[in-house]
Amino acid sequence: MELAYIPSPSRGVLYLGPIPLRGYAFCIIIGVFVAVWLGNKRWVARGGRPGTVADIAVWAVPFGLVGGRLYHVITDYELYFSPGRDWVDAFKVWEGGLGIWGAIALGAVGAWIGARRMGVALPAYADAVAPGIAFAQAIGRWGNWFNQELYGHETHLPWALHITSSEGGRVPGYYHPTFLYESLWCVGVGFLVIWADRRFKLGHGRAFALYVAAYCTGRAWIEYMRVDDAHHILGVRLNVWTAVVVFLLAVTYLVLSARRRPGREAVVERGASGDPDTGGTEADAGEGETGAKPEGEDDAKADAAEPEEAGKADPESGPETESGPEAEAGVKDTATATATADSGKKG
Repeated sequence: MELAYIPSPSRGVLYLGPIPLRGYAFCIIIGVFVAVWLGNKRWVARGGRPGTVADIAVWAVPFGLVGGRLYHVITDYELYFSPGRDWVDAFKVWEGGLGIWGAIALGAVGAWIGARRMGVALPAYADAVAPGIAFAQAIGRWGNWFNQELYGHETHLPWALHITSSEGGRVPGYYHPTFLYESLWCVGVGFLVIWADRRFKLGHGRAFALYVAAYCTGRAWIEYMRVDDAHHILGVRLNVWTAVVVFLLAVTYLVLSARRRPGREAVVERGASGDPDTGGTEADAGEGETGAKPEGEDDAKADAAEPEEAGKADPESGPETESGPEAEAGVKDTATATATADSGKKG
């Protein structure tokens, strides 16, 4: 008899009338909100405009969901297109099955489209949202707990996951909670990226590359523990090979980017407060587009100009001051008379 274990939910969906409330979907949605919230804070701290991260996420999130589902369906096609299977199930995202590799790849395409529309450099945006994506993955993995999936080999450790469902070929028992291992790993990756970004001032996409490399490191060893069906290449699970290849690409980018473009971007968004070409705070106040001046500015300029006008003679206040050749001649005559008087005194 097991004294301690992680229980599985009796069901992963509740119904509010005819509306299904699925734990898997809620975990994905909460993760997206956390990623956008944290990404926005980091973006504003870098000098970007509030709301830009959310505007680009409108493109990135749908692309990411499609990419994640495509990767899962392609790599596990037998679940949907083999004899006795219904291909319509490939569209049932709420039942689980999102590949992070496809989600990041196609999500990056959506982010690129959104970034171009906003006039934002994609590498700077990726650096801002990198730790948020890691935290979103950590939250999203709990959706697998609701679906009783993604567990490892059988174990009797105190934190073993108790699987109770027998659907889909599951065998009830106590297993390694690989979903929990990956969730905790992603939390660590998020904090690692935040620390490294503050310590080394990562820029030009290097914070995102660090997130990718760190995640792949954990995913490789966690993947070895899983017992769900998967394709193998040379006796190794496909996702392990994917993690190794993506890890090498991320590390290569880190090294080459640091050599070619060291430091961090000075300006991450055109027209934001951090852009010296916008005229400073006027752009932030919303005055740059309309050209409107703050109320009372013209009056202040008029008051500042009064001292100059005060030095000029008013034609109605007294005689005019002569100017021109005649005035100069008068000055010379006065100087000559003074000099003659002085010489007379000396004599």
